[in-house]
Amino acid sequence: MPAETDPIRTAMTDDEAAAEARRIITDFATSFRDDRPLPRYGDAPPVPQPGRPPMSSKAVDDTARMLGASVLVATSGGATTAVLWASGYANPAVIAVVFGAPTALVLALGRLAKRARGVLPEEHHHHYAGPVYQDQRHQHSSTRGVWARTDNRQ
Repeated sequence: MPAETDPIRTAMTDDEAAAEARRIITDFATSFRDDRPLPRYGDAPPVPQPGRPPMSSKAVDDTARMLGASVLVATSGGATTAVLWASGYANPAVIAVVFGAPTALVLALGRLAKRARGVLPEEHHHHYAGPVYQDQRHQHSSTRGVWARTDNRQ
């Protein structure tokens, strides 16, 4: 395209374009940024954000579990309804198997989870203010014989 018909070239001279470029660069380079630290507290009350209301982490976990369980119940109920509607009659044995098997599975998994809680190690938090030496050796004791003799070895 020739320079005479180009609308951008005819709108501004080279000196005007250079001045405009300097103005844009100067505006960009002189932008204001406040680096002062924000106050730790203020007079304004907290503002609730859009979305879910603030909850504890346990409440969030429970909510996610309930939502997941509701999806499971809805899909299993819908599948059961479809099977019974397709078969043309509601056999009590079929209903017992369809509703009893998932319930028995959930109860068995719950009992297994209760037993597994005791297997997990305890969680320890230590907070020290100063130099601390921790001795992590274990003592192995054995007591044998009619007259007890204790032997402690490391």
